[in-house]
Amino acid sequence: MAEFAQTWLEARVDLADRTVELYGWLLRRHIEPGLGSIEISALTPVSVRSWYGNQAKQHPTTAAKAYRLLSAVMRTAVDDELIARNPCQVRGAATERAPERPIAAMQEVDEMAGAMPERLRIAVYLAAWCQLRRAEVRGLRRQDVDLASGTLSVSETRTTAMSGRTVVKPPKTRAGRRVVAIPPNVTDLLAWHLEHFVEQAPDSLVVCATDRSLGTAWRKARIAAGRPDLRFHDLRHSGLTWAAESGASLAELMRRAGHSSQAAAVRYQHATDRRDRALADAMAGLAERDSRARTDLLSAHRAETQS
Repeated sequence: MAEFAQTWLEARVDLADRTVELYGWLLRRHIEPGLGSIEISALTPVSVRSWYGNQAKQHPTTAAKAYRLLSAVMRTAVDDELIARNPCQVRGAATERAPERPIAAMQEVDEMAGAMPERLRIAVYLAAWCQLRRAEVRGLRRQDVDLASGTLSVSETRTTAMSGRTVVKPPKTRAGRRVVAIPPNVTDLLAWHLEHFVEQAPDSLVVCATDRSLGTAWRKARIAAGRPDLRFHDLRHSGLTWAAESGASLAELMRRAGHSSQAAAVRYQHATDRRDRALADAMAGLAERDSRARTDLLSAHRAETQS
């Protein structure tokens, strides 16, 4: 099976570099050790279920990723008529059951930004308040920022491959290529950062840092702020949760986040539910005050009538 899987991966010219690296790693570390020596025709639902069970006990999230990859490879084997049926028949195995992402309070974001090196503080605000992904923060250039209109354009991403090579490319979806309004509380901070830390060339990076240096600074900052549970991506998650609590619609969340499907944005529905509860409680408060006012008015009217 290992040889067919490697051939399948080499033929997938449609995959991004990082995806190819991830798939290769999953094959080498999680699929081939347990299933690689088995002939494709000998793979059965029982053998796949046993392999997945062992993987899920140790690394449940990675097991789901590996299972999805294996299932895709086996679908091609079915299409090639090498096997009659896909042996990946474990119900629910492809679903990642990750715990709910933690959310940072606005004050905590300020504390973590303050604990970052001065030249990297803006990265925290861009991730939280403009809801940018790490690769989008690293790919942002001076020419992408329009302080006059208070917007920034997400048109390029910058990541680091497992080999250490820097990968620069456009966002992978049309929705990812977007214009984001900068909250006024961040505009002055961004203007100051551009003036002090960014060269004047249009293609100069707003945040000049590698994944490694940014990650190291972030880990120290979150510990200093007492939130060691927060990942850098949780800043974006927190900002989108704030937007949902502010009353943003599903379509508005999708546009701001660069989501191409509703499924990704629906995870913030719990924040909208909390907002709906707050509105309901506020309306109840109005009703209570109105009821007291009516009672007071009726009492005053009765007193006047009796006198």
